[in-house]
Amino acid sequence: MNTGIRNVAIIAHVDHGKTTLVDAMLRQSGLFRANQQLEERILDRDELERERGITILAKNTAILYGPVKINIIDTPGHADFGGEVERVLRMADGALLVVDAFEGPMPQTRFVLRKAFETHLKPIVVINKMDVPNARPKEVLDEVLDLFIELGADEQQIDFPVLYASARQGWASADPAARSGTMRPLFEAILEEVPTPSGDPSAPLQVLVTTLDYNEYLGRIGIGRVVNGTLRAGQPVMVSDRQGRLRPAKVGTLLTFLGLKREEVTEVQAGDIVAVTGIEALEIGETITDPERPSPLPPIRVEAPTISMYFLVNDSPFSGQEGRFVTGRQLKERLLREAETDVALEVVPTASPDTLEVKGRGELHLAILIEKMRREGYELQVSRPRPILREQDGQVQEPYEEAVLYVPGDAVGPVMELLGSRRAEVLEVEPQSGGQVRIRAYVPSRGLIGFRSQLLTETRGEGILYHVFDHYGPFVGELRARSGGAMVATETGMTTAYAIENLQERGVLFWPPGVKVYAGQVVGEHSRPQDITVNICKAKRLTNMRASSADVAVKLDAPRTMDLERSLEWINDDELVEVTPSSVRIRKAPRPTVQGVAPGNGRQLQTSYAERSAGPS
Repeated sequence: MNTGIRNVAIIAHVDHGKTTLVDAMLRQSGLFRANQQLEERILDRDELERERGITILAKNTAILYGPVKINIIDTPGHADFGGEVERVLRMADGALLVVDAFEGPMPQTRFVLRKAFETHLKPIVVINKMDVPNARPKEVLDEVLDLFIELGADEQQIDFPVLYASARQGWASADPAARSGTMRPLFEAILEEVPTPSGDPSAPLQVLVTTLDYNEYLGRIGIGRVVNGTLRAGQPVMVSDRQGRLRPAKVGTLLTFLGLKREEVTEVQAGDIVAVTGIEALEIGETITDPERPSPLPPIRVEAPTISMYFLVNDSPFSGQEGRFVTGRQLKERLLREAETDVALEVVPTASPDTLEVKGRGELHLAILIEKMRREGYELQVSRPRPILREQDGQVQEPYEEAVLYVPGDAVGPVMELLGSRRAEVLEVEPQSGGQVRIRAYVPSRGLIGFRSQLLTETRGEGILYHVFDHYGPFVGELRARSGGAMVATETGMTTAYAIENLQERGVLFWPPGVKVYAGQVVGEHSRPQDITVNICKAKRLTNMRASSADVAVKLDAPRTMDLERSLEWINDDELVEVTPSSVRIRKAPRPTVQGVAPGNGRQLQTSYAERSAGPS
């Protein structure tokens, strides 16, 4: 047992202040100079994380508090990155459950707390954002206790300590009336409440790899906890894969965490977290073990994906003009490389070498992957996200999500109608302070595709939506898709103000004048349900006659900006999103590659633009 170490994970719903809390702990740890400039959300160093203000990848850091080293694991809060949470919790012995002092427990709070209980972690509840004027710590604490009871917490877990904090202001206290101080009470609570890591330094070596990193000088780096034994630099070891097969290897250098740095060490004993270099083809879930007495650990298992999309080679008329990686081989290699480090992602080959099925934990999970690929120079096409169905007792089932919405009081009616059209089961409607109303409901996962943008429209941009996978339930049949059809370009050329002005009354356009489009590209949403073809490149004919009103300035509506996530939400089964480093376009699928779900019995079918457009338009 290593009494000089504590391993603690920070878990919470998205935007409840986990990363800001880690910032405060690092700043008050004494690891930095008093005048050292540190940016906010120190650990969120990824470009997409900083842009979106969310944690996507779990992070490791450590601080020294007296003679004790506290290893801290900062986990993602968004439901789509639950795979990250599930695997890194295996490195911890305790968990700081951060809960917003106004919002209280949310859908993702339930998910991460359930995973902490399954991993037998000792929880410490931190009610954060006590500095906000509408904080309600007493009610939130009661809600947290109810959640513990609902999730079946044992006697040790339900006797949890509680701290009240403002991560932004950098203080924590056991007194709910406190409004200032330092993070010292939190450090003391970790030392007192989080168990010291079990493990015998003299036992056979066991290191479970839970995270992978890469360095251009060191190569692949495996990060995990030394469960038993002692790991030394240069030591020969055996590596057990997830199927239990053994292969010999040799450890390179060993790195441990302290603050924002990794320090090279010669050995690491049971209980500590280590980064290992020198082992080729190391994968998540594998065990580094003793070559004389190999003792593999149970492999990491995560919940199955709930959303599927098709990734296709870009074969549009503009393919190859903006990206560096455009072939099917390059697309497959990149996706398989991502699946090595993301255990919640599955890549499945199809009958076509140019098409791969990719399964993930949610729409955002896959959208982040696509965004990373386009920034790396990839061109590709992707289909509409669809739920992964399963059959049980002869009945087709689909995934359901628990959704929590905050909407203005005067928008409750339209939002409830919107939920009804998505076959939602409303569980509760509760008034909140400030004229807000909280709605909790179970919604089919496919019913949430495209829901957020409609919610923002109905609430004039004030609606907030949180959701997390909850269970599988009966397939509810066909859901109403978007209300308008597609406006499809008939020719390749440059969009003109003259054409756009004449098309505005027929729907909403996606592109301004002076943009190059191609035949078959979707350039707008029709005001009626059916698709129509339009010539958005039509130019005004010139004559030798001139009148006083001939050159009146054209008045154009602002085009609707269709970024990647909005495009994925908007498209139907016969449409694709074309993604390049410079552009996001929507097009009609030229062949039947996109699968949909038949209403009634859940049977899979294939549709194409030609089939859907067979009738009059």
